[in-house]
Amino acid sequence: NAEYMGIANDEVARKIMEGFKINWMAMKDGETGAVHWRCKNWDNNVLDKTETFPKDLLKCRVVTREINFTSKEEIKEFHLLQRIYLAGKVIEEWHFKFGFVIPNSTNTWEQTIEAAAPEDMIPIEILNSSMMIETLFLIRDQVIYLSLIHICRCRRIERCRSRWSPYH
Repeated sequence: NAEYMGIANDEVARKIMEGFKINWMAMKDGETGAVHWRCKNWDNNVLDKTETFPKDLLKCRVVTREINFTSKEEIKEFHLLQRIYLAGKVIEEWHFKFGFVIPNSTNTWEQTIEAAAPEDMIPIEILNSSMMIETLFLIRDQVIYLSLIHICRCRRIERCRSRWSPYH
């Protein structure tokens, strides 16, 4: 949605953006709680990351993502928009609402995503290095943080470097 492309263009949103930090992120099997992927030290200065997700995560019927974040400022109407791209085309889109964030707080936010029926799933072989997760963290319609994660299942990370992004 074009309305989400403006990065924090009002004073309140810019102040929130400056005091917002993702600390860590994890992806778990939503049914068993088994952690399949975790990034303990999130680098907030890197917009565009390449990560290797284990094949088992892509086989989960329900995936739970945990995001631990800190905000220096109060945030009203905090939400995120997540898009999954395959070969440059949006194949899925979800909206999650957090609501109110207390100033000077650290929070853990869990989102649950249910997989499509097995017959509607894209084969894992097709997902190899052509899938990207775009996550926009928003207040109202203002983006305060943007994350692009390119999914790589290659053994050699160099093979995943040629990738598509809507921001290049």
